[in-house]
Amino acid sequence: MNSGIYNNILERKQQGQKSFAVLVDPDKAEPAALDRLLQLAVAARVDYFLVGGSLVISNRLDEVIQQIKASCTIPVLLFPGSPSQVSRYADALLYLSLISGRNPELLIGQHVISAPFVRQSGLEIISTGYMVVDGGAPTTVSYISNATPLPADKHEIAMCTAMAGEMLGMKLIYMDAGSGARRPITESMIQSVARQIQVPLIVGGGITDPEKAYRNCRAGADVIVIGNAIEKDAGLIKEMAAAIHSVPVELG
Repeated sequence: MNSGIYNNILERKQQGQKSFAVLVDPDKAEPAALDRLLQLAVAARVDYFLVGGSLVISNRLDEVIQQIKASCTIPVLLFPGSPSQVSRYADALLYLSLISGRNPELLIGQHVISAPFVRQSGLEIISTGYMVVDGGAPTTVSYISNATPLPADKHEIAMCTAMAGEMLGMKLIYMDAGSGARRPITESMIQSVARQIQVPLIVGGGITDPEKAYRNCRAGADVIVIGNAIEKDAGLIKEMAAAIHSVPVELG
């Protein structure tokens, strides 16, 4: 099975380099706006694109990914909200298991159903422990998943959940406050989790300014994912990328 994208993420972590991923929602990515976003992303040296969402109703997933691939060489990772959100045009798939919840369908049930199709896709499959953290407002992911988010102030629960995910073999841990979160995940929670795991840590949700992105990286995030803020102002890409890539290298 391919492992090029994961090895790239892992190598960047081992070298102390922080990464910036732009989240693209196919339902909101109109061709003209996406073209401008792609130009800005290339100029800012964005590291990855994540494509997907909790709900994808426009049937434009393949089209959006093909537009990205035709315009640049930035890797495209699928961030699926359901097993149907698979495209052979992407480079890799974050195979998400919602380890912060207790909904068996999103822990393993939907994976059993989707496994043959995912295997046949030819995509690089990256097992990802997905942790939803309370961001102060109801989010689509919490509603669709029918799972209660982790309390924002319970660092020990987040830490132990991430440790369990890693020991179960997850290659990535993804902490998400959800799109449109009123408050992002705290640096103290990120630090608590990052200190206890060896696999790369992805953090997203509610990050609206470069300073917050920078502080999250200093706290231990290896990859910062930003979507909603960039949907509102694509010009933020340059500032976000500069902040994330300016974090001093700290080798463990």
